[in-house]
This record gives sequence, C-alpha cells and structure tokens, in this order.
Amino acid sequence: MAEPLNLLVIVSDEHRKDAMGCAGHPIVKTPNLDALAARGTMFDAAYTPSPMCVPTRAALATGNWIHRTGHWDSATPYAGQPRSWMHDLRDAGREVVSIGKLHFRSSEDDNGFSQEILPMHVVGGVGWAVGLLRKNPPLYDAAAELAADVGVGSSSYTEYDRAITAAAEAWLADPSRQERPWAAFVSLVSPHYPLTCPEEWSTFYDPDDMDLPVGHGLGLPDHAELRNIGGFFNYDAYFDEQKMRAAKAAYYGLTSFMDDCVGRVLAALEASGQAENTVILYVSDHGDMMGDQGFWTKQVMYEASAGVPMIAAGPGIPAGHRVSTCTSLTDIAATAREVCGLAARADLPGVSLRSIAAAPDDPERAGFSEYHDGGSRTGTFMLRWGRWKYVHYVGEAPQLFDLDRDPQELADLAAFAADDPEFRAALLEGEHRLRLICDPEAVNDRAFADQRRRIAELGGEEACRNSYVFNHTPTPQEGSAL
Repeated sequence: MAEPLNLLVIVSDEHRKDAMGCAGHPIVKTPNLDALAARGTMFDAAYTPSPMCVPTRAALATGNWIHRTGHWDSATPYAGQPRSWMHDLRDAGREVVSIGKLHFRSSEDDNGFSQEILPMHVVGGVGWAVGLLRKNPPLYDAAAELAADVGVGSSSYTEYDRAITAAAEAWLADPSRQERPWAAFVSLVSPHYPLTCPEEWSTFYDPDDMDLPVGHGLGLPDHAELRNIGGFFNYDAYFDEQKMRAAKAAYYGLTSFMDDCVGRVLAALEASGQAENTVILYVSDHGDMMGDQGFWTKQVMYEASAGVPMIAAGPGIPAGHRVSTCTSLTDIAATAREVCGLAARADLPGVSLRSIAAAPDDPERAGFSEYHDGGSRTGTFMLRWGRWKYVHYVGEAPQLFDLDRDPQELADLAAFAADDPEFRAALLEGEHRLRLICDPEAVNDRAFADQRRRIAELGGEEACRNSYVFNHTPTPQEGSAL
C-alpha cells in the first residue's frame, strides 16, 4: 500500500492573485511561491467564497457556501459547527494542527484541531459588529488609519508572522511528526494591512517606481451599490498620488516578506525529510484592491478582491502546470479528505484540487462568491465561467465583464445588453447559473433577518456601533484577540 500522505495548507491574508512573479507580475518578488508553482500547479481562476476574512474562513473550514451555513459576516464567526474537514481528519486518527490566524470565534470551541498554536480569533469572541449595521451604517474611520499606517518598520502583524513561522519550523522539525500522518494549517497575516513593511523588504520597492491603480482618476464605478460601499470604506479620500505609490510599495514589500515566511516553512518541511510525502496547498483568503477602481482592501467582486492565488504541489499534482478551470477555497475541504483517504462529501460543492489539476480544463465549472458584510446595503453574488463574469446585486443593476477582452474590468457590458444579443445572452446565463446555486433574494432576506437577531444579541445598534470598533484584529501577543 502507498504510504499515507501528509497535508500542509499555507494561508496568507489579503494577497491579490496577480502579485506573484509566477503570475507574471513585473515587479513583485516571490521566489519561494514561484518555486512552489514550478514544481506544482497554479489555479488561475480561483475565488474566495466571500471577499471578507471571517465568512471566508468559515467557508474554508466547512467546505460550504456561506449562505448555507449562515456565517454571513465578520460578527458571525465559525464556532465549530457545521463540522469542519479538520474534525473529519482528526476523527480518522490524524494529528491536525493550526499555527497562526484562524479568525474563528474562540479556542474554547472544538474547531476540529488537535492543537491550536498561536491562534488569532475574532476580537472578544464577537468580531466586527459595526458591519452588522447595514441598514443604518455609522461613520467609519478606519480608512484614515489605513493611510496613516503606510510606512517602513515592524508591526504587530509582521512580528506575529515571524512567530508563526518559527512555530511552524519547530513543529515540523519535531521527530514525532514521523510517527503518524498529519495535517497542518499554517496561517500568516501578511500582506494584510497595516501597510507597514519591515525595512529589509521595503528596500525591494521604490515608491517612485510604482504604477498607479487601475482606473486612477476615474472615480468610483457608476453603480449605486458600489458607490455606497466606496462611501462607507472611504479609503480613497486619504490616498493622494504619493500615498498611493507608498502604499503599493509597502504592500509589495509585505508580500515579499510573506513569501520569505512561506519559504522558511517549506525549507523546514524539506529538512524534516517529509517533503516528498506531503501535499502542499498555498492560498490566500481574499485579495486586495490596492486602489483599483477607487477601492482599497476587499469587499467587492473585482478580480483583485474576489480572486485568490492558489498553488498546489506534491504527490499526484502535475509539475509546471496551469489550470484555467474555476476553483474555490471550498475545494480545500474536498482536497483534504481526498489526500487523507476519506470519502468525498456529496452534500458539499467542493472537488479535490488534485482531481481538477489532473483533468482537462473545464470552462463550464463556475466560480462563485457572495458578500453580506459591512458597508453593503444589499446582497452581492458573483458567477464566473469561461470568459464571463456576472455580478448580481439584489434590487440593483447587475454587472457583466468579458475577462478575456477586459481583464481589468473597466467596461461593464450589462449597460449594452439591450442592444447586443451576445451580452444579453451572457447576462441571462449568469443569472441562470446563480439561481442553480441559490435564490439570491431569499438569501438576502435571510442574511438581514439573521443579522437583526445578532444585533439584538449584542445589545442593539448602539452597542454594536460603540463597543466593537477596531481597525484590524489584535494579535495573540497583544492579548485581546483570544
């Protein structure tokens, strides 16, 4: 019989899919991710289940869409139910460890791990309650903090990533890892803001050499819901041209810092003698707009936000391969079960990435994402298949993009659908595909109903507005994240 395989999942936070050398970026230096891609497979059309940390991490754990589990937002974190793929692997006899950021409710919940090392969970077991106030949003000032943090130096997040990396190195070096098959979930925070980059990596990028964001000077897209989100997260008001360049240089520097952390973890795996018997997945939870189309951070369905980097390497995965089939972070649960010899879950949407990598490209498989969190006044749903991307806003006009002809998503073709049969057919096909997954109006109603109940549980709108306000989650070292 074949020797059982180990599984190593490495997750970064807010790493946009194009910010890698192996993705063709002309500036960003990611030698370790490039080397991983060279010996494995890149998934070029990978998507987050939701362009926000907390709901996405619940979907990553459960392998299910957030509209099925009800983890709508950043104040409804995963708390051990429904069962995670980590539960399944642990119950099958594997050691299953997490090292680093989880953004679940608490380590007091049984999240499925044998051990949680240096876990970061949501603040106070609650999270970002301001985001629940979608019908009556308050003024939100974290945008000013994002701009103010741009610069050179260490931050609590980069120090946390150093600690996570050292803990992963030590865990992999322990001889007991050889005794039974394992699964490890190593979760870094960089390049998530604050955009404060350690000096060693800041020297890689000169702000004067940075390109300006896509659509710079054009303002926000002419769409009611996007203008609403852009007004709530009013980052652009704090970013003049000089600050934009400095922010991009810091973000790229943090990306290279994160890549170095990944390289150290992979080197520790190699030194342990287990690299040839370990399937490795690298992903991020979502991307970062970095000023494109007038947006910073995430929350929207453009590729830079909803798209994610995804690389797989190891036994059963083709080397030097690229896949255009749409994939999702929900596929990680299916991959974990398949790699570890467990039966597939027919009730979940995921498919093993090893199977997808070995199969011909499938332009019919759709990418899917949804957003019901802070700043939004209505539910947003994205469907991607082949060259087309369809974005559905409940009660608002849809968007349609041809990613082959317009990869920067500057031309919304929905406005021309009445006069163009090809665009009209694509719009109808996008809505048809969406309704095969869910009823967007019913999902939207359920999200708002659940959020009203959550607001009441937390003491009402005033309590949510004043008691749970923060820019980014404190690290375990800062004491208030656990």
